Amino acid sequence: MSNASSGTDNQTPLRNDIRFLGGVLGDTIREQAGEPVFSRVEVIRHLSKKLSSGGQFASNELEQLLVQLDDSELIPMVRAFGQLLNLMNIAEESHRVRRLRETRKQKDSLAYRKSIAHLLPHLLDSGLSKQNVSEAVDKLSIELVLTAHPTEVSRRTVSQKHDRIAAHLETLDRVSNDYDELMVRNGIREEVASLWATDEIRHHKPTPVDEAKWGITVIEQTLWTVVPDLLRQFDLTLRDQLGVGLKIDAAPIHFASWMGGDRDGNPNVTATVTDEVCWLSRWQAAELLRKDVHQLRSELSMGACSDELRARVGPCAEPYQVLLREMRDRLERTRDWLAARINKASVPDDLDIYTDATQLKGALMLCHRSLVSQGMERIASGHLIDTLRRVSCFGLNLMPLDIRQESSRHAEVFDALTRYIGLGSYLDWDEKQKIAFLSNELQQKRPLIPRPFMEKTLADDWVNALHSQVDYSIENVYEVLETCQTISRHPRSSFANYIISMAHSASDVLAVMLLQREAGVTQPLPVMPLFETLSDLLNAPEIIHQLFEVDAYIDWIGGQQQVMIGYSDSAKDAGFLAASWAQYGAQEKLLAVCKQHDVQLRLFHGRGGSMSRGGGSAHDALLSQPPGAVDSHIRITEQGEMIRFKFGLPGIALRTLELYTCATLEASLIPPPPPEAEWRQLMDKLTSHSLSSYREEIQNPTFLNYFHKATPEQELQRLSLGSRPAKRKASGGVESLRAIPWVFAWTQTRLLIPAWLGSDKALEVALDDGDLPTLQDMMAQWPYFGSIIDMLEMVLAKAEPQISAYYERSLAGSDMAEKGEQLRKRLASVIASVLVVRGSPVLLEGSPVIQNSIKVRNPYVMPLHLLQAEIMQRLRQLDGNESAIKAVYEQALKISIASIAAGMRNTG
Repeated sequence: MSNASSGTDNQTPLRNDIRFLGGVLGDTIREQAGEPVFSRVEVIRHLSKKLSSGGQFASNELEQLLVQLDDSELIPMVRAFGQLLNLMNIAEESHRVRRLRETRKQKDSLAYRKSIAHLLPHLLDSGLSKQNVSEAVDKLSIELVLTAHPTEVSRRTVSQKHDRIAAHLETLDRVSNDYDELMVRNGIREEVASLWATDEIRHHKPTPVDEAKWGITVIEQTLWTVVPDLLRQFDLTLRDQLGVGLKIDAAPIHFASWMGGDRDGNPNVTATVTDEVCWLSRWQAAELLRKDVHQLRSELSMGACSDELRARVGPCAEPYQVLLREMRDRLERTRDWLAARINKASVPDDLDIYTDATQLKGALMLCHRSLVSQGMERIASGHLIDTLRRVSCFGLNLMPLDIRQESSRHAEVFDALTRYIGLGSYLDWDEKQKIAFLSNELQQKRPLIPRPFMEKTLADDWVNALHSQVDYSIENVYEVLETCQTISRHPRSSFANYIISMAHSASDVLAVMLLQREAGVTQPLPVMPLFETLSDLLNAPEIIHQLFEVDAYIDWIGGQQQVMIGYSDSAKDAGFLAASWAQYGAQEKLLAVCKQHDVQLRLFHGRGGSMSRGGGSAHDALLSQPPGAVDSHIRITEQGEMIRFKFGLPGIALRTLELYTCATLEASLIPPPPPEAEWRQLMDKLTSHSLSSYREEIQNPTFLNYFHKATPEQELQRLSLGSRPAKRKASGGVESLRAIPWVFAWTQTRLLIPAWLGSDKALEVALDDGDLPTLQDMMAQWPYFGSIIDMLEMVLAKAEPQISAYYERSLAGSDMAEKGEQLRKRLASVIASVLVVRGSPVLLEGSPVIQNSIKVRNPYVMPLHLLQAEIMQRLRQLDGNESAIKAVYEQALKISIASIAAGMRNTG
């Protein structure tokens, strides 16, 4: 397994790494699985590579070879190709770091053009003053929100082995003698051998706490180090270009999390889970900061200090060490107190522990002022600055939690309440009645919700009578109230926002504001409506306008309105193109409404990894937002597999954060111009055709039948993947299916329907109507539309109609052949249209590295697709009694799912 190669001359080191890793994997398979398994893998690999080089993705010979595999051979075959793809990913990521290192100083390189060093002169050359830029830097607020991935199946143990292999590859670039090189290569061989001997797939569904621990690990292993590195680099560049650096405790980048707080449609996320995750996050922060302070104590051994510090510590020879010892001991007490909370042990509440980051920051700032006053600014600018910035970025809780809940759950609480106090059914009220009731109650001083609701002691007779009248349970009502009480029990810094999914009205926002007050939340979380579906995006400006018309509302929110824009459900509801234009239009109109009322708008973008969920280059996406939408602030989700891809290696994590910083600053200071009237008209026309075509297709029973039969959709619902159910509701069609499994199933079969369906019709009509010149003007001059074409081109390059046809033949039979052929014709149409608009003979002509990466991967992904289809066919043919062989099939299927996702570099 040593012939995988990767294209162009400047990638020779990458080719060498892939060849070496492939050879090591081949040796490992031969040693651990035996020569027959290795030989079979090699036959499949050579045949697949030969077919791919000729533009084929299956043949009778290869199909028969895979169909004839014994059940016992399925897992080794799937593992072999899956591990090879993961090793290729590691090599590519390591090469990316290598290339970034090599090209940073080359002013014609892409790495330099998207760097802070290039951006600052560009901003000044555009006519901005140094003061303009410096003020924008001071206002920067970049918040990345880490979320779990419901289809993640890989174990953290395996991810850690991948990280160690990547570290070895980086070390190989620096070794200076044969012995050191041999030792590093032997280290890689040991890790690969360990990988093959390790079961890479989880056998139990992860809990929300497991997912939260994974998120905390990302901070601990990478971001804790990378954030201060980035800020140090940013500071030096600012000083060089502007003469003024970052503030001492600057924190332009923050992180938040949904893991343990996102209960939308996930019954496994309870108030108890949220409580535990808050304790865990605070425990890890205390431990990481304890280590930092302990290191500082060993470094700051000097005796000269300011009068301020002397007054704080008293007479002593080493004043900094005395103060830092006190801080370290207090952090240890904090950590131990939190550990007792996690373990549900009894602990006193009056211990001298840290409850607020300002307490810790104050002591660190005192050290800094003292060092500077004594002429030791160089020492003050060392590790002490890094620790200060970590405190500013991560605080005492690492990542504040967002609470997310579906709007109807809040309405159910008020329905139960109004029935209980004799006001009738809240759910039967119109919107005007709800707003009047909620806004009036928000201005009252007395409590509204009776104690039995909060204490879960409502009389059984009343509860039984309620259940006979409504289709919700009192347990759900209790859970919402308990969640709000949980918020009140933790420091405000443990939480970020309260997000309302499926927000349809102004009353949805007021309801959560009132619930927090009733639960005793003294510093309420900002309530953020999430506008997801097409109709919600279109109605969003009017909903926010209605809120602003409520007396005192603008005062309640402190003149700042937060809104989340949904990408996943809107694309599933309307198709990618129509959803994207609705997202753009909603932002424009929301900005106008907020400006009219002198309110600051803060937008939160719920993007995923795939194009149909807002994926693609975050840098380019930010530069294509409507003018004024960024304004020195972004908040954006980073999900599951993209977290590992963007933050797994320190070099790539540093680059990711730099790209976010550059894009936010540039979009704020040099926003793109608004689109011309002609472009708006054409976009309206495109999205009208796209929407009608998309909805007509997905509502077709034959299409839905094809989806169920010819993709792994059924299997994804059965397998124990993420902690969240695949559907919001057990019954229902595409509308009830979560956006991620919807995208995931089509990605596995390489038809990628969610990314382009509807766009084919829109572009076809536009080209037939002679709109090509306008389309090309839009692509060249309007960053928004340019990014649309870029993303379409990227995803279409990953589509393989022959593979989808194979799934169809294997799983759906001849009954589905006509529908499959129709969809593949539509795919061919959108590819042809994009090439015409682009003016290119082939997809990704301007991105040879990405084009080559896809080409190199295909021979190793193809056998996985064919194997997956075969495994699914065997699994579906079981009569339900063969539990042992079913377990083999499901294990092989999980590995194939993760492996194809690795080969595609994104999943959902």
